[in-house]
Amino acid sequence: MTKEPHLTRAPGGVALPAGPAVLRRANLSLVLRELRDHTSLSRADIAEATGLHRATVSNLMAELLERRLVREVGVEHVGAIGRPRRAVALHGAHVGALGMEINVDYIAVHGTDLSGRVLVERRVVYDTMGSGPDSAVRRLGLVAKEAVEAMRRVGAVPAGIAVAVPGLVDVTRGVVTLAPNLYWHDLPLADQLSSILGPLNVPVRVDNDANLAALAEYTSGIAAGTPDLVYLTGEVGVGGGIISGGKLLRGADGFSGEVGHLRVDPNGDQCGCGRIGCWETKVGLAALVRAAMPEQAYGLPGMPVPDPGERVADIARGLASGDRRMMMAVAQVGEWLGLGGSILANLFNPRAIVIGGYFASLAQWLLPHAQDQLQRLVVAAPAAQCRFVASTLGFGAASRGAASMVVNHIIDDPAAIMDPLPRPAAY
Repeated sequence: MTKEPHLTRAPGGVALPAGPAVLRRANLSLVLRELRDHTSLSRADIAEATGLHRATVSNLMAELLERRLVREVGVEHVGAIGRPRRAVALHGAHVGALGMEINVDYIAVHGTDLSGRVLVERRVVYDTMGSGPDSAVRRLGLVAKEAVEAMRRVGAVPAGIAVAVPGLVDVTRGVVTLAPNLYWHDLPLADQLSSILGPLNVPVRVDNDANLAALAEYTSGIAAGTPDLVYLTGEVGVGGGIISGGKLLRGADGFSGEVGHLRVDPNGDQCGCGRIGCWETKVGLAALVRAAMPEQAYGLPGMPVPDPGERVADIARGLASGDRRMMMAVAQVGEWLGLGGSILANLFNPRAIVIGGYFASLAQWLLPHAQDQLQRLVVAAPAAQCRFVASTLGFGAASRGAASMVVNHIIDDPAAIMDPLPRPAAY
């Protein structure tokens, strides 16, 4: 199979042949992406899948082996008399990817190596909403340093950090434009966190929490591989990540997915964004806690900030025991969840609406009400075949997606991490 040369684009949009360095970087990325999607492959398998010449694959593989980004995992025999083939797999145990999420009441961490092996995972209870941006970023930096040190103890140096935030994010600049539930406005989070991390010299990226969680669901969640899905965060605020045709839908300015601020009740409560009757005022965790356990509502003076999982566990126990107030609160949230879901189904025609966070934890009680509303209100039902499904990734979906984003950046541009890595004398 003869491979067509890679092309780059001139400023005017004219296709030009790529230079040798650009072409090599693209081919290294092509090989790594192929290995990411398979447990192991032979060089011949990679050549056939990518269209690269076998000699080119062997040359690229030699470099990837030297850099310890791949490893040989055994010999495959093809056919009764076929020549044995040495299989290779993604390795990079020394290359780390740190994903983080900062939300209203916690900071989550998910650190992996290049092959996806989990190195560190934790959630820290923290009152981000009440702490102010400066204190919150300092705490985020402290948690990041602790996670980096934990990864280094097992031999992995983070090649990047990505932070998930519940709000509008200018991804290019790493600026949180607006996070209403955190009271953040035009916060240069990437620059501030980089400054705190200082000599660690790790690139920092920032993105919306729902977008990153949607990527995690699409790659490794309950609806993995579903090309059209919507993910709902199920936190104090409610965000949405939209996968359309297998691609994350960002919109013209990167601000798509703010589904929690759909106006569903003109006579409703004021939202943290300043508007009236937003969907998250009906279905966010704060709304459920206020209805199910008003004595523990968010924002009460003198109330400690518990782990969100603890709040949800308390509600689940009440539901299991038949607590009437909690049953009514969950039924009401479920109906509003179905109403908002029907709007998304009518707009995007997804095959699945994946619910995460507390929605997933209480799915057995929420989903009957939500699915009933969805079926009743979707214009194309039953032909649309859209269903609610509960995420299995828990409250860690966004931090997991953030780590995956770092891995994707490494794979897309492996040359960016190759020069600083130590070259072993022999491999």
